[in-house]
Amino acid sequence: MKKFLALTASALALAGAAHVAVAGPTLDAVKKKGFVQCGLSDGVTGFSATDSKGEWAGMDVDICRAIAAATLGDASKFKGTALSTQQRFTALQSGEVDVLLRTVTLTQTRDTSLGLAAVAASFYDGQGILVRKSLNVKSAKELDGATICVQPGTTTELNLSDWFRANNIKFTPVVIDKVTEVVRAFESGRCDAFTDDASQLAAVRASQVANPNDYDILPERLSKEPLGPMVRQGDENWLGIVRWTLFALMEAEEYGITQKNVDDMLKSNNPNVLRILGVTPGAGKNMGLDEKWAYNAIKAVGNYGEIFERNVGGGSKLGLKRGVNALWNQGGAMYPWPVR
Repeated sequence: MKKFLALTASALALAGAAHVAVAGPTLDAVKKKGFVQCGLSDGVTGFSATDSKGEWAGMDVDICRAIAAATLGDASKFKGTALSTQQRFTALQSGEVDVLLRTVTLTQTRDTSLGLAAVAASFYDGQGILVRKSLNVKSAKELDGATICVQPGTTTELNLSDWFRANNIKFTPVVIDKVTEVVRAFESGRCDAFTDDASQLAAVRASQVANPNDYDILPERLSKEPLGPMVRQGDENWLGIVRWTLFALMEAEEYGITQKNVDDMLKSNNPNVLRILGVTPGAGKNMGLDEKWAYNAIKAVGNYGEIFERNVGGGSKLGLKRGVNALWNQGGAMYPWPVR
């Protein structure tokens, strides 16, 4: 009997220890320096761009701000690092940034061969092609012999080559690194078309060309582009913090928690809401965070739907429809894991 009791006490002790989160090196470093360093793209309206005052804005920026609020209790405690397509992975690998939010397509190769880990999709996209209406082209299949501007070191470059080869269509790539330079080359007539994620093309058309109505995004989608944050492998605690912050924003939308009503929702009768907002404790402790981690994030930036609407949806220059980026119970593919 004594042996049984001893074994039971030992098992309970181990179970209790399993619930004590051990902060990883990234969270420790973030707390020490007092801010989250986010790798972003600059000049992509709706996702991440700086204004004339150097202030960051966009959907990816809001997710960065949410991570800062969850970890440090203050959404302003972040710094953005503008990265090119060729710099982005090295910057994350080296520790220059804590999380990469630069409209990154999550792929098997990137998740397994770079020492990096995909967090979760924050935006589902697909590669498109932008052309001038004066070209009188209604389909990508009519671009035989065309010159097409594309950025190097991206899935976009590979997808372009694969799609045209599969459809037995010839083209000449014009490879340029920075998106602003690609746009200038396209607008000046150096290339017949410009390919990128469809959301990026919508951003370019809305804010980076002189006459947006002169351009069309062709109907074909050359690829699947699940975009989302990446972190370094080997720090599961930080991976969990970034992942669950994103899911909490989605669950907040699912349960009707908004930036405006989040304080009232602290008195909700819904157990799921109480867990998300930390009224019922546990979720924060599991990650080494304050129990108000999700409350702080939602209070700072709103839920996922609010972030989408003001940055890329109907309340923005892009005017994108939710489509596949709607929640799972609204006909979309956004299916957050439960905070419980």
